[in-house]
Amino acid sequence: MLVLLNWKFICGDDNMIQIGMSTWADHPSLSVEGKEKSTLDEYAGHFPVVEVDSSFYAIPSLSNIVNWQHQVPENFKFIFKASRVMTLHDTNDDEEYLTPERRMEFTSFRKVMQPLINSQQLESVLFQFPPSFRCDLTNIRYLFEIREMMGNLPIAVEFRNSSWFTKALEADTISYLERLNMINVTVDEPFDGNLGMPLVLQVTSTDKAMFRLHGRNAKGWFNSGKEWRRERTNYRYSTDELNELAKWIKAVAEQVSDVTVIFNNNGNHDAVDNGEELQKILGLHFEGLGPVQMDLF
Repeated sequence: MLVLLNWKFICGDDNMIQIGMSTWADHPSLSVEGKEKSTLDEYAGHFPVVEVDSSFYAIPSLSNIVNWQHQVPENFKFIFKASRVMTLHDTNDDEEYLTPERRMEFTSFRKVMQPLINSQQLESVLFQFPPSFRCDLTNIRYLFEIREMMGNLPIAVEFRNSSWFTKALEADTISYLERLNMINVTVDEPFDGNLGMPLVLQVTSTDKAMFRLHGRNAKGWFNSGKEWRRERTNYRYSTDELNELAKWIKAVAEQVSDVTVIFNNNGNHDAVDNGEELQKILGLHFEGLGPVQMDLF
């Protein structure tokens, strides 16, 4: 097995655009041995940032965090999803949000993030709210409480209820996220005017922006079935679509110093190919990636 040190750089003056995937494991094309799952160190040889999905289901242990740090270069970045308790996926509308148990969840989450905070490897904490999280006074207040409980950590917000971005409320939503210094996550996904979310390019953080690209498979996105989780992100962006996305990304990059693009269109393992093609379109060369392992035969 041949190991190649990967020393690349990021193009641009003061602006940085980085591309990554949702999870590091589900990318067979990155596996040196042709396995169905790729490892973190294999992934880190190709991309400088990753979104960790498992933290949504359970807060990782401190030992796992440290172990992951040891598998990546020192400038590698992590985006961690806030747990389902923190995003209210476990709550009914008539339940009290700020219970002692929920506050403890925030405390525990921040504690395990500390090694990444210390090493400046925490890109952001992603709060992906459920479709039931609509724009109302209770949820507006909860966003404020999140900022209070998370301190000055970088927070990215992905709404999945379009009430936040109606014509009447979009400007207020953007203004409120600006006041809280939260990152408005620009999503590319199917939207029929009611279901799904519109693409909103406004920047709300002082230095960061984030895109999450779910694909444009409307049939899979809006229909439930046995394979719904796979089918909703089963989409391969065309070159024309990636060029369109690149224009939006470059426009946003002129407003902030740090833009992160996450591909989540991996129902049929298309995310890596699309990510690498977008990298070429944007003319990006990532700095200080991990060593790339290659089979000689």
